[in-house]
Amino acid sequence: MKSIKKLEHQQVQKDPITGAIPLTSTSTKHLLNEILKSASQSTLVFDLDSTLLNNRPRNAVIMREFGELHHEPLLINAEAEHFQDWSARNAMAAMGVSSQFIEHLDKLYQPFWFERFFTSDYCQHDINIPGAAEFVAAVSEQGGTICYVTGRHEGMRAGTQSSLEKLNFPMPGSKNVMLLMKPDKHQSDDLFKVLTLQKLGTLDPICAAFDNEPTHINSYRTAFPNANCVHLLTDHSMREVKLLNGIISIQNFIR
Repeated sequence: MKSIKKLEHQQVQKDPITGAIPLTSTSTKHLLNEILKSASQSTLVFDLDSTLLNNRPRNAVIMREFGELHHEPLLINAEAEHFQDWSARNAMAAMGVSSQFIEHLDKLYQPFWFERFFTSDYCQHDINIPGAAEFVAAVSEQGGTICYVTGRHEGMRAGTQSSLEKLNFPMPGSKNVMLLMKPDKHQSDDLFKVLTLQKLGTLDPICAAFDNEPTHINSYRTAFPNANCVHLLTDHSMREVKLLNGIISIQNFIR
C-alpha cells in the first residue's frame, strides 16, 4: 500500500465488529486528495451500496409499504434515520415496536424486503454518501479508470444506471467507466467479489479500492497490496470480520 503520511484517527472507540477507527475529517481530505494525485492511468474500484450510495431511504420506503400492508401505524412512519445499520429489527425497535412483536413482524418482513430491495425500481430511493459523486467525478477528470463493482445482480442494471445518472456519478459505458454486476442474483456477494478480482488484474494498475464490507475490502488488500484499500465505516452485514492491517476507514468522501 502506498504510504500516505499525516493521517490521524478520530478519538473514538474501535468499531466492535470491524475494529475500525475512522480518520478525522482533515485526514480524510488528505487521503482522498493524495489518492487523486495517483489516479491518472490507474484504476479505482468502488462498491456501490453503503460505499458510494446510502440505502437507508430505500429501506425506509420498503418498511413504510410493509406497515401499510399490515396496518402497523408505527412502521408507516419509518424514516431513513431509523436505520442505523442493516438490521430491520433494530429499525423497528427505534420506531417503538416492542421486542416481542418485532419477532413476529420480522419473519413476515424479510421475504417482503427481499422481493423489493433487490429490484431496479427501488434503486431510485438511494442517495449519495456525502462527497461520493464529486470524488468519483474528480477521478474521471484526472484520467483514472472507474470500476463500479457491486453485489447487485444484472436484473438491477437499468435501475442502477438511472440512479447513478440522477445522482451525478460518471456513467458506465462512458470513457473509462465500467459497471460489474453479479450475473445471478443467487450468487453470493463474497464469491462474486473474489471472482471479479481476476478481471481487475487485467486493467490498469489498481490505485485504490473502496468497500464497506470488511470481507470484501480485506480481499482487495490481499490481492492488491500496493493499492490504497479504504473501508467505508457505514452499514455492513454485521459479520464478525476484522479489518486487515493497512486498511484505512473513512465515513464519507468530503474533501
